[in-house]
Amino acid sequence: MKRYLAVDIGASSGRHIVGWEENGQLQTEEVFRFPNGVKEEDGHLVWDLDALLGYVREGIRKARERYPEIVSLSVDTWGVDYVLMKGDQSVRPCYAYRDGRTEAVIPRVHERVPFSELYRRTGIQFQPFNTVYQLAADREAGRLEGVTDFLMLPCWLMYQLCGVKAHEYTNATTGGLVSAETGEYDLELADRLGLPRHLFPALRQPGEVLGTFEGMQVILCATHDTGSAVEGIPMEGNELYISSGTWSLLGVKTPRPLTDAGSQAANYSNEGGVGYNRYQKNLMGMWLVNRLRAELCPEKPWDEITREAEEKHFDHLVDVNDPIFLAPESMKAAFDARLPHPPKCPAGYFRCAYRSLAQGYRQAIEEMERNTGRTYQKLYIVGGGAKNAFLNRLTEEATGKQVIALPIEATALGNLRIQQKAAR
Repeated sequence: MKRYLAVDIGASSGRHIVGWEENGQLQTEEVFRFPNGVKEEDGHLVWDLDALLGYVREGIRKARERYPEIVSLSVDTWGVDYVLMKGDQSVRPCYAYRDGRTEAVIPRVHERVPFSELYRRTGIQFQPFNTVYQLAADREAGRLEGVTDFLMLPCWLMYQLCGVKAHEYTNATTGGLVSAETGEYDLELADRLGLPRHLFPALRQPGEVLGTFEGMQVILCATHDTGSAVEGIPMEGNELYISSGTWSLLGVKTPRPLTDAGSQAANYSNEGGVGYNRYQKNLMGMWLVNRLRAELCPEKPWDEITREAEEKHFDHLVDVNDPIFLAPESMKAAFDARLPHPPKCPAGYFRCAYRSLAQGYRQAIEEMERNTGRTYQKLYIVGGGAKNAFLNRLTEEATGKQVIALPIEATALGNLRIQQKAAR
């Protein structure tokens, strides 16, 4: 029996999931889970590359101990972050997207290429951590001198396994440097930003075989985790989805990118899918409640937290996409700064967070329907947030959509399905 291994890494944890087909259905088993998170180094937020690679290798070893017949593997992660390379040497540190190093460079990028033109060319929503701003910060800091390549994190991890460098399409699109028209890197844009052309090779598609690692094929999945998640949703027709984790990725499939003024004003992104465009928006997600829990009640179980939030009567709202919530030293203090008066107990903060998330979804869906000229009936929610019945109910009430919550490992399922097709 052929088995496949998905290495699915999020900003707070990673997992190794083995999949195989049985009676026409894809079956899965999690064989390894590990922690992940940014660390502070010299005043910056960075990723621990050695730890990440060590966990990836350890999980592969454990998976093969249990299932020696694994025929292929692939890795997906969040978008925008990358590792600079000098030949086969990795340049440290690997900055994390929540680091503030791009703040000063963003205005200078927009002086060279106004954001309206950036959006028209790439269709990518403004986020201060987009790859385009991170590379510009590297250029100004002199970090690109002698650099031969940069690899997005999942492709860096697979390079460490099989020795083949690649730029995979879905993840490359997250950074604001891929042409919405051609689906390849926009080299004219790179020239205008002073970024060396040799950093931007031809893009490779999900399903391509990169190489081998210990007898297993190393295959490109949709290496941006949301790209794989959309492939893993058992969706009827073309409806709305939210991939709910640290971020809430709200989107819908479209045949081509939408780069009109309305989409720019609503800050919607056009990211690569497997044969389609993902018209979506990064919204704040479980980051809010995860940080509140770590600060206010780290030992309290989630079911108790949500039950108390449901019973509490604190009805003020915040704008969950306010930059104050991106990386505050204290999430409680960030809420206090945006509320007319603070809640009297932790349950009030959680209630405020959940209700505010649901309202944020409603506003974004209204924008999406205006921009696509279509009304949607259903909203599929996958990922960790799909397990939160209280938030799902609030979302259904706020949006008026039928919420179909699927607490499945959609990203791993999509990763595995792409491998299945490629390995046949």
